[in-house]
Amino acid sequence: MNQQDPNYFQTIEKPAMAEFNDRGSRFIAYVHPIAAVDEFKAILNDIKKEHPKASHHCFAYRIGNDGNNFRVTDAGEPSGTAGRPILGQIDSKGLTNVLVIVVRYFGGTLLGVPGLINAYKSAAALALQLTSIVRKPVEIIYDVSFDYTVTNEVLKVFRKFNCEIRNQEMLLFCNYEVGVPRIHEHEWLRMIAEVKGVVSKKKSGSVS
Repeated sequence: MNQQDPNYFQTIEKPAMAEFNDRGSRFIAYVHPIAAVDEFKAILNDIKKEHPKASHHCFAYRIGNDGNNFRVTDAGEPSGTAGRPILGQIDSKGLTNVLVIVVRYFGGTLLGVPGLINAYKSAAALALQLTSIVRKPVEIIYDVSFDYTVTNEVLKVFRKFNCEIRNQEMLLFCNYEVGVPRIHEHEWLRMIAEVKGVVSKKKSGSVS
């Protein structure tokens, strides 16, 4: 994965679909933005239900910013002919948090290893061309707890640094899970500490 700026990452904005055909075989590629493996599983199950008679459901995904969370599968195709070429298209654009599934309907003619590699690569490339690439800040996840009386002050700090509120529980004592842009982390920590009674704790495995 090509990650040039550690404070930002590139992903896709919305799902897309494209089709590539070769000697009677149809290769239908679906691309989706995802942030977790559970999302991938749900999307793959939906596509399998949509294409129950397809001969193969091959895929690749990459999640996160450290380059280590990825998976490829050839789903019964010869080893290295489907998943890796699909992942290669994700990586060639420097993307992460992206899933590409390519559904194949066999057309009766064997394509051979070079033909399969080209078909899966081409289907993935076509689908990725149909969706916009967006640049997003890498976020550090924090749990933030505070008394409800200082809610406005806390939210003001969140807004100042464009923090993403991922989860919240508001009672007499409030608990928030927020994504803090890494580029602003030190300044955010300084300002949030100035609000009376706020406790902030970085979550383990917190980069996303």
